[in-house]
Amino acid sequence: MLTRLDPALSPDTAHPVTPHAAVIGAGLGGLASAMRLGAKGYRVTVFDRLDSPGGRGSHLIRDGHRFDLGPTIVTVPQGLRDLWAACGRDFDADVDLRALDPFYEIRWPDGSRFAARAKPEAMRAEVARLSPGDLAGYDRFVRDAEARYRFGFVELGRRPMHRLWDLIKVLPKFAWLRADRSVAAHAARRVRDPRLQMALSFHPLFIGGDPFHVTSMYALVSHLEKEFGVHYAIGGVAAIAEAMTRVIAGQGGIVRQNAEVDEILVKDGRARGLRLVSGEVVPADIVVSNADAGHTYDHLMRNHQKRRWTPARLRRSRWSMGLFVWYFGTKGTAGMWPEAGHHTILNGPRYKGLVRDIFIKGRLADDMSLYVHRPSVTDPTVAPEGDDTFYVLSPVPHLGHGDPVDWQAEAEPYRQKVQNVLEDQLLPGLGAHLGPSEIFTPETFRDRYLSPHGAGFSIEPRILQSAWFRPHNLSEEARGLYLVGAGTHPGAGVPGVIMSAEVLAQVVPDPVVAR
Repeated sequence: MLTRLDPALSPDTAHPVTPHAAVIGAGLGGLASAMRLGAKGYRVTVFDRLDSPGGRGSHLIRDGHRFDLGPTIVTVPQGLRDLWAACGRDFDADVDLRALDPFYEIRWPDGSRFAARAKPEAMRAEVARLSPGDLAGYDRFVRDAEARYRFGFVELGRRPMHRLWDLIKVLPKFAWLRADRSVAAHAARRVRDPRLQMALSFHPLFIGGDPFHVTSMYALVSHLEKEFGVHYAIGGVAAIAEAMTRVIAGQGGIVRQNAEVDEILVKDGRARGLRLVSGEVVPADIVVSNADAGHTYDHLMRNHQKRRWTPARLRRSRWSMGLFVWYFGTKGTAGMWPEAGHHTILNGPRYKGLVRDIFIKGRLADDMSLYVHRPSVTDPTVAPEGDDTFYVLSPVPHLGHGDPVDWQAEAEPYRQKVQNVLEDQLLPGLGAHLGPSEIFTPETFRDRYLSPHGAGFSIEPRILQSAWFRPHNLSEEARGLYLVGAGTHPGAGVPGVIMSAEVLAQVVPDPVVAR
């Protein structure tokens, strides 16, 4: 797909005196970067290997069912509104965003449930119902989350962190907020009920982090939900990506699909352009990579000697977990399963033990916890009338452990286990109504998205792999090279990758137009 204002224009002749920015990857981070650079005045071309924009947020159509492949939850919509405003556009005029309440329901094997709600008083009522003795501790956790939001999200997340001094001057605040403590340990200090501890600490899993090892700074996600809500875009996140391509086209930019980048060309220590898999060479004044940071440095810059992000350094890095995702449609079920809402989390019998199997041991456990997405209760465009579309995700080990899972052999048996859990706990009789089906495993993430080890969210956001310790937005490996997306600062998740483009706009110089 080629998207631009005038199909007759060529990127080499349309604006011959305007500096050219080449963006690798049409994921949300790459598209947001293209929008920011277009607003600055760059001539922008985005190159993407898939056949539609959105990266992990793209979709597939099967027998009238739309499977939204990646992010399903939109938090902090203000970040998207700010992005659109920077381009002189109105986000809400381009995207139909719906606030959800409840945000999601969490269920445990003993039959207990917890619904995360939009209004603070409704949340407190849920806490009091589940564990009345923990209400005061919950209130304290909420205050903790807000403090971490104001520091970690507002102060750090929206500004560059590529200078060591940027880290040194905030270390006292990190210490005061006990960033050394894990988010699970922090929740355990505030509430006693194990179910409530899980409900307050599981959020790092949404961005690829082990709650028992990532910093307590990620308690800020609870405040993000409280402050901004949880939303769903009609048409899925792919509809946001498509709206982004229209903004880029309106700026005169180009989005080239089915155009895979093979190498970043570096000369005299500066990024000079790209070579595509087809052999085409694309000169550029700056290069922005929304490809995984590991893939960027290990493959796209394989012929350029690295100082920091060497192959050995990448091998020593800890990566986020893998994902097993089953997308399926059901026939004639629109009136069935009334308790299965838009978002449901089904907990297995273990929390810490299962997380340890996934992140530390690299073992595919017999038990599982599932995130179930049923967008058809909100969005009629995802399924034929009377039907439903589902997305079920199970965190699993990535492929980089010593004895990686053979998904060629395990995919279907594991899918059947997932189906058994669904039929037992949420969707009785599911098998009789199944329609089209797709399975993504870590091998799919490796092959489709070029994710190292098939990791779902790039480098794991542990404390020594966050902020300055993470791959920088302003690359230290070549001048004129910039990185955005889940593997860079500030991190994974829709707000994180959108913010990485905001940081990019601060470190990329304004274009100098030759006269």
